[in-house]
Amino acid sequence: MATPLTTPKTTWLTLRVGGLSYRIDRRALPVALALIAFSLAVLVFSISYGEYDISPVEVVQTLTGALPADHPDIRSFNLVVFTFRLPRILVAFLVGAALATSGAIMQGITRNPLADPYLLGVSGGAGLVAVAVIVWLNASTSILPLASFGGALITALVIYLMAWKNGGSTPMRLILIGVAVASVVGAATTVMLLFGDINQVQQAYVWLTGSVYGSTWEHVQVLGGWLLVLLPVAFLSARWLNTLNLGDDTARGLGVQVERQRVILLVVSVALAAGAVAVSGTIGFVGLVAPHATRRLVGPSHEGLLPVTALFGGTLLVLADLIGRWVISPSELPIGIVTAIIGAPYFLYLLYRGRHG
Repeated sequence: MATPLTTPKTTWLTLRVGGLSYRIDRRALPVALALIAFSLAVLVFSISYGEYDISPVEVVQTLTGALPADHPDIRSFNLVVFTFRLPRILVAFLVGAALATSGAIMQGITRNPLADPYLLGVSGGAGLVAVAVIVWLNASTSILPLASFGGALITALVIYLMAWKNGGSTPMRLILIGVAVASVVGAATTVMLLFGDINQVQQAYVWLTGSVYGSTWEHVQVLGGWLLVLLPVAFLSARWLNTLNLGDDTARGLGVQVERQRVILLVVSVALAAGAVAVSGTIGFVGLVAPHATRRLVGPSHEGLLPVTALFGGTLLVLADLIGRWVISPSELPIGIVTAIIGAPYFLYLLYRGRHG
């Protein structure tokens, strides 16, 4: 099978913006357009569904401003769509895009198809600090995103420093130390939950499960601004990932500064995941499932893989949110539970295929 470095030029599409050029596999463009269309359809149906039903046609009219001014429910529709449902759905999409891109980068850095965004302790560190804020400090939940973000970045930094040896790190050391530190952090979190006040503990469990309930336009702006900076950096670093996948020795032979590129990619991956976790709590399996599914559709080259994976992850999480709201209506399942139900069997399938493939 052809690799990204030997694929004939006729299979590539080059996009140029100013002095920058970006080469992607031609398969990525139709897949991306299909995902955008499907995502918009899911968005419309997700907005239309709820205790206050709005038809899909009326949703589109409300979103586009085409709803007649004399419509008897125009004020109710605007309130439901723009205040309650649309921010939540956009946050779900942004969180999914961030986790999926982070997972694809992490799999590329470690050359491990089972790696995910939480490999370097992002969820563990964020969870530990969040539980401390909720259960022990009894502080305002308004500082929760910032506190969990700081915990995620600090934990990832500690793991990377511990993995540093002889002037560099290796994918295997990062994985093994990440697993060990995550176990210690998880145990500390459990101890906090065990001895905390029951009311605060329940609140902490909701955050740890992962949810986009109660998302507002402020969350959209914060996470959207974060991704507006990080996603372009990730996409433009796709060639580095292709080179690192050849192996450290081969990459160095090509004149690549392996450790420098790995550090930059790790920072981008951790920052994407930390931003998502800070807003929505720990939502698992998106960063594992989305890159694998996308790789089957557009091939292994990261120029096309990363943007399409972001779209796939966003669409997947919007769909998971809709399923969580529908399956036990009028109550709802946290989105983290829905992604676990979807992702756990897929993870077992990957393990089975790796063993017998």
